[in-house]
Amino acid sequence: MQLETEVMEWETVIGLEIHAQLATRSKIFSGASTAFGAAPNTQACAVDLGLPGVLPVLNKEAVRMATKFGLAINATVAGRSVFARKNYFYPDLPKGYQISQYELPIVANGHIDIELADGTTKRIGITRAHLEEDAGKSLHEDFHGMTGIDLNRAGTPLLEIVSEPDMRSAQEAVAYMKRIHELVRYIEICDGNMQEGSFRCDANVSVRPKGQKEFGTRTELKNINSFRFVEKAIEYEVERQIALIESGGKVVQETRLYDPDRNETRSMRAKEEANDYRYFPDPDLLPVVLEPSFIEAVRATLPELPEARRKRFVSEYGLSNYDADFLTASRPLADYYEAVVKSVGGEAKLCANWVMGELSANLNRDGKEIADSPVSAEQLAGMIRRILDSTISGKIAKEVFEAMWHGEGDADAVIDKKGLRQITDSGAIEKIIDDILAANPDNVTAYRSGKDKLFGFFVGQVMKATQGKANPQQLNELLKKKLSG
Repeated sequence: MQLETEVMEWETVIGLEIHAQLATRSKIFSGASTAFGAAPNTQACAVDLGLPGVLPVLNKEAVRMATKFGLAINATVAGRSVFARKNYFYPDLPKGYQISQYELPIVANGHIDIELADGTTKRIGITRAHLEEDAGKSLHEDFHGMTGIDLNRAGTPLLEIVSEPDMRSAQEAVAYMKRIHELVRYIEICDGNMQEGSFRCDANVSVRPKGQKEFGTRTELKNINSFRFVEKAIEYEVERQIALIESGGKVVQETRLYDPDRNETRSMRAKEEANDYRYFPDPDLLPVVLEPSFIEAVRATLPELPEARRKRFVSEYGLSNYDADFLTASRPLADYYEAVVKSVGGEAKLCANWVMGELSANLNRDGKEIADSPVSAEQLAGMIRRILDSTISGKIAKEVFEAMWHGEGDADAVIDKKGLRQITDSGAIEKIIDDILAANPDNVTAYRSGKDKLFGFFVGQVMKATQGKANPQQLNELLKKKLSG
């Protein structure tokens, strides 16, 4: 079965429910810590466990963060929202219900734009974003046929971001998920750490014959915490549904698990409808009422958002869309880049090349975030200034950068310590060229007979003799002059 053939006949419909863990220090309804990595069941208090006689108290910071998100996606932030109990039994949900929002969420009717592979932009609607608490975690490893329960996550604040079914391919779903991931980190409401479960999604997937208006029966792919897995899971599920329908079967509405080891989805349980959860307003929590002054105060804290910053990098710095997209992928990286440009006093493209090239390569190699870079923006700017004033060549600069990366001081200190100043004395370079040409008479004759590629040989010889310190531009000019006879 070839997906390309099926795409000609079937249309995929995808909606995502993204769970973003809000970056509060304490839980949404208690003072218990949200810090990751604590020993099991050491961060769940009586409120998180739903013990008799305790009452939840809403964390104002979670409300502020949800409001910030709503404003960032141009949504309506509700003046009045209500928490409800979502009733279901699950071993890691000690109360037997989850406190969530249902009919009256805090955020509704927003949108975000994604870029498609053909360069066009597509708007994805965001139906709602509501506050809720996370459940605990079931542990199966090391329990030999039994299940362990860790309730540290119980009560952790989540913002569930529910999209419209606007996506038509796995690639669009990944692009949307990345934009949301970028945004929540930009506005500093979620650390986006997918390995620790801070950012994950459920994907609702269905197919329908092209041209049909009604949606097909959807399945829900649960708890996917990787962009790559989202793409692979959706692609597998689309193929599975099409094959099932074409063989005379029917898609069943259910929740399915994606197994990355086997690259397949398999049934977990029948998909519940809202009625199954018997939602009702939580009697222990008052409606959340937001005054306009509160919303406006939150709006004032919004930074320049990624999309606006991308456009500004293109218009103000003359960068390509690719460069602007790369440099605004995270707020700290964009801040770092702008600090370099400001310190250098321009040369935006050269600065971009160093941030995207040597700096990013070293960060990736050593598994570091930009905030942990051993080379500060000011240090990188100092090195770039030495390239611009011809103290060092671009090639030597890589050696300088590596030394700075390993803590050997700023550019000037490294250049002096290692004797890396570029040779710009024309007389000195000319003398070395003369020696090289005298030592290689056959190559000189061959070059003058038309073997132009030997020019590189002579450049290499001079650079070798100067330990790479000859000014490349001067070298090229003088060498051409000498070889021309």
